[in-house]
Amino acid sequence: MTVVTVDVAVVGAGPCGLATAIAAKRAGLSAMVFDRGCLVSGLASYPTYMTFFSTAERLEIGGVPFVVATEKPTRRDALAYYRAVASLYDLDVRQFENVESMRPVRMDSRAGEPDPARPARWLLSTRTRGGVAQEIAAHAVVVATGYFGRPSTLGVPGESLPHVRHGYHEGHAGWRQDVVVVGGANSAVDAALDLLQAGARVTMVHFGESLDSNVKPWVRPVIEARLKEGTVQARFGSRVKAIEADSVVLEGPAGEEHLHATQVYLMTGFLPETRLLEQIGVPLDAESGIPAHDPLTMATPLAGVYLAGVIASGNQANRIFIENGRDHGDAIVAHLTR
Repeated sequence: MTVVTVDVAVVGAGPCGLATAIAAKRAGLSAMVFDRGCLVSGLASYPTYMTFFSTAERLEIGGVPFVVATEKPTRRDALAYYRAVASLYDLDVRQFENVESMRPVRMDSRAGEPDPARPARWLLSTRTRGGVAQEIAAHAVVVATGYFGRPSTLGVPGESLPHVRHGYHEGHAGWRQDVVVVGGANSAVDAALDLLQAGARVTMVHFGESLDSNVKPWVRPVIEARLKEGTVQARFGSRVKAIEADSVVLEGPAGEEHLHATQVYLMTGFLPETRLLEQIGVPLDAESGIPAHDPLTMATPLAGVYLAGVIASGNQANRIFIENGRDHGDAIVAHLTR
């Protein structure tokens, strides 16, 4: 198998991964970006009509202005912007190519003739969606795998039934249907309101006694009004015991209850995708889930392995966003080239 050599391999083609590749190219380093999905696949999985919390300038990368006509960009605006930036910098993005494993390596004649000042430290094994395998020798690997690869499951019977979904796109299919939305944070609230607008009969189920405190302040009055008038039903202080073909079984203040449901959305969040880090032995904090790293350089204890983006926040995804993770690439490249 031919081994391709690169200075920096970036695992994850989200905004922070792209920003890292741009920083590498600006510093004269070669870079490849790998993603098991499409470009910015995490954003592509957002609800179809979503509007960002952040203003456009806070989502900019590579010094490219993000110009929109409204105060806050939509999902569609962001997808178009990141496609344009990746094209402008001619980034080598390997979409639908999964990094299956990585291991430390010594360079040999099979891996080409890299700059001796930047010898390869890691060998990545990748595979395309069509089954084509490849090996990449890299001086540095930046893990920017984000937060949408591993749904936070409930661990209850029926969770894998075809009418149950982790995540949410749009409400059209919920028209005149009984739909259960599990969760009480922003994603659950947004899904419930969108489904209601599409004509669904919506019930929210949340283990808390009320909606989460971090619900967006401009959305909270809307959902509270819908709950008060009963157009959105709620079961607070309740947990899902099981999901059946046409119902959700709850345990709540009134005991066991069966809610009729033809669609179930589990808006229970995601877990960081740390598989590669665990594979090579990067320590993870047992309580926070944060991978060991220097927050100034984003370097892990393993030479040549770095973190970029929300993966560095462990189990607290709301600590790092695009706006404060987009600078990780500059810190990484500064550490690599100094």
